[in-house]
Amino acid sequence: MANRVLETEVTCPYCWESFTLLVDGSVDDQAYVEDCEICCRPIDFVVTIDEYEQANVEALRQDA
Repeated sequence: MANRVLETEVTCPYCWESFTLLVDGSVDDQAYVEDCEICCRPIDFVVTIDEYEQANVEALRQDA
C-alpha cells in the first residue's frame, strides 16, 4: 500500500463537527497533532491501518 492516501471522516473532540482527514496509508501506525478544520483547536490523532487497508483513527483532546 505504498504511497496511498486514505480519506476518513473524523469528529472533532472539541466542537463535535465532522471533517475529512487525509491519512498516509503507507505507515501502519502513526500519531500526530493537527488542528480541527472548524474550531482550530489541536487534536491528537492516533492512526492504525488494518489488514483490510482501512484507516482506524482516534481523535483525542489535548486537555483531557
